[in-house]
Amino acid sequence: MAAEATDSAVPLWRGGFGRLWSAAVLSGFGDALRTAALPLLAVTLTDEPLLVAAVTACGQLPWLLFGLLGGAVADRVDQRRAMWTVDAVRGLLVAGFAVAVALGHASIPLLIVLAFTLTTLQTLFDNAATALLPTVVHPDALGSANARLMTGQRIAGGLLAGPVVPLLLVAGAALPFAADAVTFLLAAVLVATLPTTAPDRAARPAGSTLRREIADGLRTLVRDRALRGLCAATALCNIGMGALIATLVVLVTDWLRAGETGYAVALTAYAVGSLAGGAANGRITGRVGRLRAVLLAGTAQLCALVVMGSVRSTVALVAALAVFGFMGMVWNVNTTTLTQQHSPAGMLGRVSSAHRTLAVAGAPLGALLGGAVAAAWGANTPALLAAVFFALSVAALIPAARSDVPVVVPGDGVTTAPGHR
Repeated sequence: MAAEATDSAVPLWRGGFGRLWSAAVLSGFGDALRTAALPLLAVTLTDEPLLVAAVTACGQLPWLLFGLLGGAVADRVDQRRAMWTVDAVRGLLVAGFAVAVALGHASIPLLIVLAFTLTTLQTLFDNAATALLPTVVHPDALGSANARLMTGQRIAGGLLAGPVVPLLLVAGAALPFAADAVTFLLAAVLVATLPTTAPDRAARPAGSTLRREIADGLRTLVRDRALRGLCAATALCNIGMGALIATLVVLVTDWLRAGETGYAVALTAYAVGSLAGGAANGRITGRVGRLRAVLLAGTAQLCALVVMGSVRSTVALVAALAVFGFMGMVWNVNTTTLTQQHSPAGMLGRVSSAHRTLAVAGAPLGALLGGAVAAAWGANTPALLAAVFFALSVAALIPAARSDVPVVVPGDGVTTAPGHR
């Protein structure tokens, strides 16, 4: 049986990975600006809560409609070209929207169309990006590369963009969108200049269709025990995450009586924990292995959720959220890396799209469940409901982590080429 792969190397900043990291961080910063500014703009255009919510909902719907299709297309095309083309198109769209806002032509229908179109394009971009990364870095450095990408995006989007949005809005409602357009276009240039080599792809059988290729990807996912367990675990934990996120503000301000300041401190603790998790992931994975690191992360998050829902203390909540964020980053880095390592060459886009589609589908379901149990049994119960789903998620991972399950080692099932993402 092959030994489990761990992070035994770091990606080289010079060349492809440095450009890819810079593009990802720029895009994360711009996305955070736009995500924060869109609802703020919406509430100036209408006082109907349903219309404001529709803007956010239409920004999630394309993953359910086109997520699997985006993965299949990503496996067919040159991923680098697909990424920079999508970013260039998104940059032009957002730039046009910024002009419309500056001229006073913004409207709720326009916001809805923009949100839906950008996310539709994102279904191709994100799946292509996941498939491209193993061609830009050495296989031994794949986990470290994922950790650095996710940590950089969290810093740019979670810590830097938030304080900038109010400053930009004071100067003009169009500025956050103009800045987002610039980040898209800069990211497109960086990705376009990546020194990658296109991976070899087997010729598609005669008569092959996108529907058949999507089905092939799903069958591959179901037949691989590790991929199947990771996908089921992702779906379950995202239901729990949806329940927690949708009601966290009520938990802090109502059950704990900590007010807006307590809520801000809680969110900061989560963000700082996430950054620490990205920094420590390599050491954790080196000690316990990648699959067991995911199990450890899920178990620790389960315990943190129990504390959040049962200990009526702001200090305990802040500590629990720091742990939750820390282990959440460990979970995200290793599930992404395992998906990349276990997916057969030429199918990574389709496999990763199934994970993302299930994640998006689980979050709104969890939000509805969280709201229902909070109304029925109290503001602390959504955290306990989330703990139940995390327990089920950990249980789904146990078969994949058994010692008799083959695990991909560096070089197995990963297409390697100079300048991987």
